[in-house]
Amino acid sequence: MRIDIITVLPEMLDGFVNTSILARAQKKGLVEIHVHNLRDYTLDKHRRVDDYPFGGFAGMVMACQPIDACISALKAEREYDEVIFTTPDGEQFDQPMANELSLKRNLIILCGHYKGIDYRIREHLITKEVSIGDYVLTGGELAAAVMSDAIVRLVPGVLSDEQSALSDSFQDNLLAAPVYTRPAEYKGWKVPEVLLSGHEAKIKEWELAQSLERTQRLRPDLLEKK
Repeated sequence: MRIDIITVLPEMLDGFVNTSILARAQKKGLVEIHVHNLRDYTLDKHRRVDDYPFGGFAGMVMACQPIDACISALKAEREYDEVIFTTPDGEQFDQPMANELSLKRNLIILCGHYKGIDYRIREHLITKEVSIGDYVLTGGELAAAVMSDAIVRLVPGVLSDEQSALSDSFQDNLLAAPVYTRPAEYKGWKVPEVLLSGHEAKIKEWELAQSLERTQRLRPDLLEKK
């Protein structure tokens, strides 16, 4: 898998994509993540990538030319399954979407900034508009980082224990069951006896019951999707 992230603030992402799981995935040769500075593609002598909006609206708008130039340069080298734009008014990012995108080969993520991007880019070049929540960030870099992390950890071979990703919260529209580790008792706080029993069927039954209880209590909306 390859992910190309287009941003006006590459320094926000350089450290993130080169640490932890994302770094290990790239070292294993399972994933490539490339961060592109949008300012490298502008024709403006001052390296500006934004301009005032028509109509007298407040704020600045990311211009067509540098975005088009960057995406066109990338597309000239390979085909992309999706060209994603991070925007508060996009489709809500969730675990099923992460699962779907993890099966793709090549993705572009365009980080929004300022008041947004010229809408013609959204109409002609973007294939998927994605939001990570109903709130507004200064830019789309954090959204791109969140999406990349959620997607890459699902690529086969990235996690040492692939079953771990399959048991994460939201995979079955359920929150994960509680987890415990040694010691079995700490300050009088005890691990549930069933987890110490070694009885696999009973442990699975407990796990499902706990998942259902936690989902009903904390995120009942998820049960409506089942």
